[in-house]
Amino acid sequence: MPDVPSARRPAGELEAEVLAALWSARQPMTPQDVQAALGGDLARTTIATILGRLFDKGTVVRTRAGRAYAYTPTVQDTAGLAARRMHTELGREADRSTVLARFVSDLSAEDEQLLRELLGDGAPGAEATGAGAAGPDTAGPGTPGAAGR
Repeated sequence: MPDVPSARRPAGELEAEVLAALWSARQPMTPQDVQAALGGDLARTTIATILGRLFDKGTVVRTRAGRAYAYTPTVQDTAGLAARRMHTELGREADRSTVLARFVSDLSAEDEQLLRELLGDGAPGAEATGAGAAGPDTAGPGTPGAAGR
């Protein structure tokens, strides 16, 4: 039997395409809407399966739209998606301190400095700009102070 090239896409590629369609729409979309936005090459059932998996992961929320569901992303872009994945991995370990210490120890000098600046620790003029000035009681969700340093 001759070797036939695999038609399978790399892991996560379909999810990324579906999320890109949701982000560009800026409104809830049904599987049929997503199918149309992606050019109709994928079956609606395939898209519905992908949306269901994204829902199970918490990456999208859904609301009833007639007999179907309409989906809205819970993250705003690929950076938000990466941050959510990092947070999920951190949450899987009981010893968060060790996980964070190992993560930080593997950062490049540039990334370590950026992290320090984001946390308001070593940022030039941090007090003047208010970066990192908010404590855990005043920081909003998603801000470095919200982590309760």
